[in-house]
Amino acid sequence: MKRTPRMERIEELMRSSKIVAGGFLGGDPRPLEEIIEADAAELEALGVDCRTLAARMADLRDQARRGLGDFVPVGAGLEAAANDSRGTLICPWGDNTRHFKTLITVRRKGTDRTFRWSDLTIHLIGEHGFFQGRHSAFRLEPRELVELLFDRGGGAPAKGT
Repeated sequence: MKRTPRMERIEELMRSSKIVAGGFLGGDPRPLEEIIEADAAELEALGVDCRTLAARMADLRDQARRGLGDFVPVGAGLEAAANDSRGTLICPWGDNTRHFKTLITVRRKGTDRTFRWSDLTIHLIGEHGFFQGRHSAFRLEPRELVELLFDRGGGAPAKGT
């Protein structure tokens, strides 16, 4: 991915705490493009694309909302809770999207595997292929997320499904 002035501005914004405490890149020294490319390669090896993954995350969020903050079963041995806070977050890519401050927590029953994400995280993954930088508060490791959400014992769905 070629380094453009636009990407440099986005990266500068993401390293700051102007939008989210601690920034989106955490202590990750890699350029934004390198982070995105590495995560894309990992997803490709797993046979899952960003839009499919984001759609699954959004589906779990929607199911979790029926619990009104409590954990509810969401299938395949998973349970999820959604907690809303007032306000919205903007996408740092400048695409003029705003996302509710919903925190979704998903865990696999009988294990300690738990993941958290926000509505903005779903957008960042689905539209920009961005899982955030290492050591950021909301970094999601693609492999671990795919294993949790698609119960890799049974395999992940094919790309684009």
